[in-house]
Amino acid sequence: MKNPEITLEPPVDAGDGLVAQQMVVNMGPQHPSTHGVLRVELTLDGEVVVKAVPHIGYLHRCFEKHCEQMNDYTKVVPYVDRMDYVAAMNNELGFAIAMERLMGIEVNDRVEYIRVIMAELQRIASHLLAVGTFGLDIGAFTPFLYCFIEREKILDIFEKASGARLLYNYIWIGGLMNDVPDDFRSDTADFVKSFRPKITELNDLLTENKIFVERTANVGVLPAKVALNYAASGPMLRGSGVKWDLRRDDPYSIYDRFEFDIPVGTGEKGTLGDCWDRYIVRVREMEESLRIIEQALDGMPDEGDVQEAIPKKIRPPAGEIYCRTETPRGELGFYIISDKSTSPYRVKARAPSFVNLALLPAISIGSMVADMVAIIGSIDIVLGEVDR
Repeated sequence: MKNPEITLEPPVDAGDGLVAQQMVVNMGPQHPSTHGVLRVELTLDGEVVVKAVPHIGYLHRCFEKHCEQMNDYTKVVPYVDRMDYVAAMNNELGFAIAMERLMGIEVNDRVEYIRVIMAELQRIASHLLAVGTFGLDIGAFTPFLYCFIEREKILDIFEKASGARLLYNYIWIGGLMNDVPDDFRSDTADFVKSFRPKITELNDLLTENKIFVERTANVGVLPAKVALNYAASGPMLRGSGVKWDLRRDDPYSIYDRFEFDIPVGTGEKGTLGDCWDRYIVRVREMEESLRIIEQALDGMPDEGDVQEAIPKKIRPPAGEIYCRTETPRGELGFYIISDKSTSPYRVKARAPSFVNLALLPAISIGSMVADMVAIIGSIDIVLGEVDR
């Protein structure tokens, strides 16, 4: 019986009287090897990738149309959570800021500081998931466990504040669901203190590991020019040496009050813009997030009603807004059109995972089949955001 997963391409004249025959293989959909419901159609010459075509659409979130059917803007936030479900706080922040700009709402400093702390904790949690599963893809099991132990500590902080560990509905338009608990400051400070040496431990386990370096260096190389032409963002772009981060280059919330660096790839283990560079950018971003959190904890006011700016009825004026924020995967944009009713006329999300995934064909050609898992893992996609 013919294998439906394997297709033979017509013979190709390889010269010298030799005839090469290419083979088409479907990689996925399967989990967690390809990080969700993603099918990649590979055209192979032996074990060398000649062509890679990502096929999406197996999840069908229908995020935008769901939002447009809501009779209240507040009901959109739980759907925003479920787009990039491992960085829900960052999604909520982007949508809340977009709506607040559309309505001319200003929140107090306590809300702003709490939002930044939550967003940076979420960035660390997301990068821990990305780094841990990336190591697991390549065969390193222990770092995966170490990363998840630390991620659980962040989820404990989120659970105390919101009652949830994955999808929070915590950052509301005009404020927060509720104020943080009394031990929030001490719990967060304890995490920062305990987590900093854990990054060194992770580097000892994975970053300098000879096998890990050989599997990621010089693999999936993304030149800066190609990254810019494809509108890549986040660690995908910064891994290619481009120092661009919306928190610094187009500041929102109160990020302009903090001092932090923008880590970029340098090609120190191989070629600039390879899988290792994208990995190390995420590791170093966690260190910078700790710096931001420490500054935010020091500056957070003790007083302030986190719900004082929440409107009793959300009915924005007729108009449109586009707002972009820096999530763990890159630039998340919300384009919202209001027709002056309580329901959004149009909601459009610019999802970084969707844009970054488009780079897969460009950085896969010439790789070995075994390298494909490393390349896909280095992009750090979330299919809930791709198939929004």
